Amino acid sequence: MIEKRTAIKLSDGRELIYFDESPAEDRMRWQDTRQLPPPPPTSQLRYDPLVDEWVAVAAHRQTRTFLPPSDKCPLCPSTPDFASEIPAPDYDVVVFENQFPSFSDRVKPDEITELTDMVPVRPGVGRCEVVCFTSDHTSSFGALSPERIRTVVDALADRTEEMSALPGVAQVFPFENRGIEIGVTLSHPHGQIYAYPVVPPRTAAMLEAARQHADRTGGRNLYADVLAAEQKAEIRVIGSNAHWTAYVPAAARWPFEVQLAPNRQVPDIPALTAQERDAFAELYLDVLERFDALFGKPMPYIAAWHQAVTGPGRDLGYLHLQLFSIRRAADKLKFLAGSESAMGAFINDIVPERAAQILRDAL
Repeated sequence: MIEKRTAIKLSDGRELIYFDESPAEDRMRWQDTRQLPPPPPTSQLRYDPLVDEWVAVAAHRQTRTFLPPSDKCPLCPSTPDFASEIPAPDYDVVVFENQFPSFSDRVKPDEITELTDMVPVRPGVGRCEVVCFTSDHTSSFGALSPERIRTVVDALADRTEEMSALPGVAQVFPFENRGIEIGVTLSHPHGQIYAYPVVPPRTAAMLEAARQHADRTGGRNLYADVLAAEQKAEIRVIGSNAHWTAYVPAAARWPFEVQLAPNRQVPDIPALTAQERDAFAELYLDVLERFDALFGKPMPYIAAWHQAVTGPGRDLGYLHLQLFSIRRAADKLKFLAGSESAMGAFINDIVPERAAQILRDAL
């Protein structure tokens, strides 16, 4: 649980926030000693009329740090020999503006220009932040204590609330990529938060399905009904407690995919009660342990928080965490090849009911 929140500025003007579990920490005495250039320009959004979607083009991200040695990790605390992104010699949880952001709130929305009569262009207004879960470079989210996970959840709630209020932000998306198989560029335990300037395609599809369901059922919430059906069926449920349920979706796209949802409808992380935040850690740690036990080695995964949008359709949202892996066997990965990449049509190699049973038996 957060006892103290301290915000500082890095040498290039980016914001960094310490979320401390002890009120005694004095973070202001540690300042960024680097001489950094100004943050890069924001990305450009280009509209694809063929699928009614916006694509971000962020050429400056080509120069971002890629798998540095552990003694040059930018997410570790600073040492006398190396100044990292975090000036302090130790920390609990830290959040800071990404040095290579896909979206930025340092620019104001300009008038839309055009590449062609069919392709409008607009600035990539928004914000991207990095969340460091621990100062321990060799740790992982699954190795965190329940108390530390509560601190992380509280930090995500803080950032969701602030980033949702930024001009032009349509949705706030916290996530974690784990494992080189997933494509991580930094091995230190961390996640990210994107504040999107447009509603992402998956969210747009979910909103449309939720609207149709509400119209058919006199206003019922789609995700709430799906969750209730899974709880009743039980066959794909991995675990549960008084506040959360973890289950494999009946139409899972990934070999091993679990969704964790609060048992009551809430729009986003800030809306969770203290009891719900504590109970999340209990169940999530169990699921992560099962993932790692499947093949006797760390499981590569993506953990994605689906939160309600900030504008129209917010009432249709239902907070949930989607956890999935591309590993389908001890020595095999699921690649998004022709059908998935070109057509967006997923083909799963493992029957969801079988995946659920394997996960239940993993421990």
